[in-house]
Amino acid sequence: MQSFFSYEFIQRAYLAGSFVAALCAMLGLFLVLRKLSLIGDGLSHVSFGAIALGLFLGLYPFYVAIPAVVLASYAILKLTEKARIYGDAAIGIVSSVGIAGGVILASLSRGFNVDLFSYLFGNILAISVQEVYLSVGLSLVVLLVVIFLYHDLFSATFDEEYARITGVRTERINVVLTSLTAITVVLAIRVVGIMLASALLVLPAVSALQIARGFRAAMVLAAMLSVFSVLVGITASFYADIPAGATIVLVNFILFIALFARRRLQISK
Repeated sequence: MQSFFSYEFIQRAYLAGSFVAALCAMLGLFLVLRKLSLIGDGLSHVSFGAIALGLFLGLYPFYVAIPAVVLASYAILKLTEKARIYGDAAIGIVSSVGIAGGVILASLSRGFNVDLFSYLFGNILAISVQEVYLSVGLSLVVLLVVIFLYHDLFSATFDEEYARITGVRTERINVVLTSLTAITVVLAIRVVGIMLASALLVLPAVSALQIARGFRAAMVLAAMLSVFSVLVGITASFYADIPAGATIVLVNFILFIALFARRRLQISK
């Protein structure tokens, strides 16, 4: 084990993965309680097209993906407000456009298909020093924004109409929440991949809600479960020689099943 921790790529994976995991869990709790869980899945699909565009232009993919996915999250909000369509329909429209754009770009340039495949399923063990700095830095920025706007986010989550009456600028809060989610989804791609990014937002949150009493307790527990799943997933994937992203998601799912079973047993007693 001592030699295991001496590997620099393991240290980088642990560090970046822990920050991104905690961030996903905290934001995921707001999204789950607001019934916006699907937005993570939709934005991860948009990121497929954005990353394909970055590779096509020869740019670092995340530099293209972050602003593009943030704009997509804003588009989802505006479609919901102006076009008078339900939120899940708006997510479906934007995500399908993102997927379609990525497929076309991939077909036009076959040279980066291997790189694009690595983003689809994630490869945190191959994370670079630059990506660690980017992940940790953006995670801290997003966490600070969540802490600063915590009370407004909390109010808008549980009763948006009452929050609006009491002076909370709910439209601004919605834009902030979806923008932070967009950044988080892009960061999660390096951990678990485009196909599984939404799982890192949803599973720790729903797991914590099984036993936590109170919102703050749920947020702390969700972050702890998420970080634990990433650390265990990375370690297990290294020794078993299996994909890290999928392993992390499966560990999250096992935790959810265990906590769900515990809750059912407590209710039945």
